[in-house]
Amino acid sequence: MVVCFLVFHERRDSPSLMQKGRQELHRDRVGAVCGEKYKVKLVQALFFGGCMIGAGTFGHLSDSFLGRKGSLTAVCILNAIFGCLTALSPDYWTYCLLRFITGFSTCGVGLCAFVLATEPIGPKKRGAAGMSTFYFFSCGIALLSGIAYVFCSWRELYIASSIPSMLFLVGVLPFISESPRWYLVRGKIDEAMKLMRAIAKANKKHLPDGVILALDEEVNENLNDGPSCKDQMDTKDVITGSLIDVVKSPVTRIRLFLAVAINFLCSVVYYGISLNVVNLQTNLYLSVFLNGVAEMPAFTITALLLDKFGRKPLAIGTQGFSGIFCLMGSLVMIHGEWKVARMVCGILGIFGMAGTYNLLFIYMAELFPTVVRNAALGCGAQAAQMGAILAPLVVVLGGGFPFAVFAVCAILGGILAFYLPETLNRPLYDTMAGMEGGESV
Repeated sequence: MVVCFLVFHERRDSPSLMQKGRQELHRDRVGAVCGEKYKVKLVQALFFGGCMIGAGTFGHLSDSFLGRKGSLTAVCILNAIFGCLTALSPDYWTYCLLRFITGFSTCGVGLCAFVLATEPIGPKKRGAAGMSTFYFFSCGIALLSGIAYVFCSWRELYIASSIPSMLFLVGVLPFISESPRWYLVRGKIDEAMKLMRAIAKANKKHLPDGVILALDEEVNENLNDGPSCKDQMDTKDVITGSLIDVVKSPVTRIRLFLAVAINFLCSVVYYGISLNVVNLQTNLYLSVFLNGVAEMPAFTITALLLDKFGRKPLAIGTQGFSGIFCLMGSLVMIHGEWKVARMVCGILGIFGMAGTYNLLFIYMAELFPTVVRNAALGCGAQAAQMGAILAPLVVVLGGGFPFAVFAVCAILGGILAFYLPETLNRPLYDTMAGMEGGESV
């Protein structure tokens, strides 16, 4: 998203993509400024549209046969290939198509990586571990503003931004294991046990002999004098789930609807503030850099408070914090010294929303069981991409109106969070039956 955004704006020593477009990118004459704005927003909308489709696709694939690691490998390969191909775009419409395909894979990276990193973690450290993963995202935004400033050519910028996917494929992925929970629900008990022993050994612990891995529904049945875990382990079938199961269950149905709505509203604010730097009349690269840096302390504070106050109060508080400063930003004039005040309101607004936006990943992962976790997260990510598609349309209205819209969205999201259950220190369920049984106790 940020690459697409920076590419379409001028820097001091090189013409913008639209200015180059008459000779280099799209051969047609673009003449009117409003026409150029339309083409900028179209590319952004297509990118987020690809993200929306990819989130659902890879959310389902990672819950099914492809797994968390397999899906992450696939999206990294697609990112590297189509990111480089974007740099070779001969015309504007080819560029649009390649950005759409790149978006298709981009959303899956964060989705699969987050679940893969947090599923093996116990409830006491899961929140802090989950929040720590987002520092890399913010560092990437801050670094990208500097890379975009250095590279005069937008083609070079796209190649440079594709290199991390290649490095990750070669230098990191071979050393990452599949999620033991995914192995368990897929009936691969030996692989799950082998991985648990490796984790114990890495932590200088010993897994006692006779330990048996069991799904939560099997534990519930065993407590009710059902078949023993040992017997079920010998006859374990693959357990699957889908969004249809989520909607059918009274426990998860309302959770999904609320999570989707909150993700949509938060995304309008998060991406809207990021894109709204064009209306602040300040240095574009500095504004993007500061937005990226502002997110980092938000992650730290959220991580410190997450296990003390819980997920629900923080989701409400961070959205309320963002809403207040967005409301202030809508009332501040854009003339003279006041434009700096509006930029500060924007930075504080994204500070609060960054905490919410990333907290939602942890919250949603705990609200749904393993068999549908990535599918539910993918559904939430699809809603977020719908918000991201809407955000540029709000930004283009200019003035104080975008900040007013962001304030309403943030406050409404905080109100909806009141109706979600608290998940602090709750078990991470594996199956729909296990969750329904556990939540009914």
